[in-house]
Amino acid sequence: MPNRPDPSHIAMTPLLVWTGFMAMCVGMFMAILDVQVVATSLPTIQSALDINPDQMSWIQTAYLIAEVVAIPLTGFLTRFLTMRWLFVTSLTLFVIASAGCATSSTFGELVSWRVLQGFSGGTLIPSVFSAVFILFPKERQAIATTIAGVLAVLAPTVGPVVGGWLTETYSWHWLFLINVIPGIAAALVAVQSLPRERPHTAELRNLDFLSLALMAVSLATLELALKEAPTSGWTSLYIAGLLGLSVLSGCVFVWRSLARTPPLVELRNFGDRNFLIGSILSFILGIGLFGSVYLMPVFLAFVRGHNALEIGMTMLVTGVAQLVTAPIAVALEKRVDARLLSAAGFALFAVGIAMSAFQDPQSDYDAMFWPQIVRGVAIMFCLLPPTRLALGTLSPGKVPDASGLFNLMRNLGGAIGIALIDTIIYTRSEPLGRSLLERLQAGDMDTATFIGVPLQTLAEHKGGLDEATMAMLDPLLQTAATVQALNEAWLVISVLTACAILCLPFARRVAPAD
Repeated sequence: MPNRPDPSHIAMTPLLVWTGFMAMCVGMFMAILDVQVVATSLPTIQSALDINPDQMSWIQTAYLIAEVVAIPLTGFLTRFLTMRWLFVTSLTLFVIASAGCATSSTFGELVSWRVLQGFSGGTLIPSVFSAVFILFPKERQAIATTIAGVLAVLAPTVGPVVGGWLTETYSWHWLFLINVIPGIAAALVAVQSLPRERPHTAELRNLDFLSLALMAVSLATLELALKEAPTSGWTSLYIAGLLGLSVLSGCVFVWRSLARTPPLVELRNFGDRNFLIGSILSFILGIGLFGSVYLMPVFLAFVRGHNALEIGMTMLVTGVAQLVTAPIAVALEKRVDARLLSAAGFALFAVGIAMSAFQDPQSDYDAMFWPQIVRGVAIMFCLLPPTRLALGTLSPGKVPDASGLFNLMRNLGGAIGIALIDTIIYTRSEPLGRSLLERLQAGDMDTATFIGVPLQTLAEHKGGLDEATMAMLDPLLQTAATVQALNEAWLVISVLTACAILCLPFARRVAPAD
């Protein structure tokens, strides 16, 4: 890989550096927020465009597949376009695609724009995290990582609020139009304030189109398989075919990337022990972070019957806890070993996830308050120290590629976590429902209380529940079984999150960012 000039060495005032970085953070926030605000309003979009219910999920899937393909390309695109022009070009395309989505009148048109939106948005996230280690001296990297980290995890939290409010107050078109003005402003600011380098068009001659195709096929088929497996079955021919194609194309891509100089994506970064462990931590964080953000709306919508705005207001607790904790996390990261902070963060995050594994059908805001506080406090310690472990010791020339891989691991962890959760819900709800029914028919008072069956009703049917009573209780039983399946999912995600601690003894010490 050719050595590139280090933008941090270019004479720039601190104000200009921070201005450019904040513009990049705005773009990243918009890209992450977009996924969440659209998710809350899919039924409204489906009705407005007369979309078949079976096709509705493609509005999100098209975005996510394009995003996951774009993320690892960040390194190549940074070398080709430079950090400044990659960000400005990506954000401009994101704004154009957002306007296109808002003006779409058919399903095909909307999905096409979502592909462009996802691809352009996918490069914005790793660009910000690589900018932390390229633009700033070591003593400023902790605060820069915190700002980026807070926005990265705050966007999924406030997304349901913003999406629900826009849809109910205005129309679904504004889910996309809100990106236009901030996007244009951030792009104009970035043009003026980010380091000026000359694009290296020679990089385009080194573009390995076969590797690009192999990577795209591998990631796209994996994303599709993870999305469809819970409903189609992990052993179905369709899912097995998708997974087989993903593994085969992925293996050929890895072999080709290691054999070529320069490669499309620098996989040799995984040879750095700290980067490898940091990437594993990023993957596990994706499981816990995306999993918890997915599980809460499922419970609040399907069990408690809340709308998108009410769900968003409930989930704001996590965001507030993150904001309050951020300055503390920055101060500690300057003084404490990143491995210890990471261990404490993942341990606390696992506890916060496990605290949600004991819900009943009546659980609501009060029951969810403290688990959210614990998770909100922990998240910053699961993001900042692992980012330093992974990227803090790499040379500036390696950071863009490494940042793309680091962020890709988090997205893949999230995709696998959500697929695992859906699998648990689909496969465990029915047997859990039968178990609840057996205990209820045996007169178990605790089970009746959990389900919400009036104790008087149970007392009146000591000899067994008749058909009319069963018909009346069936919705309560189904809801209770769903709650138990969700509780099992919370526990599984908690255990997987705690496994991150096992990796940390193998990491080398990284000097605190003082």
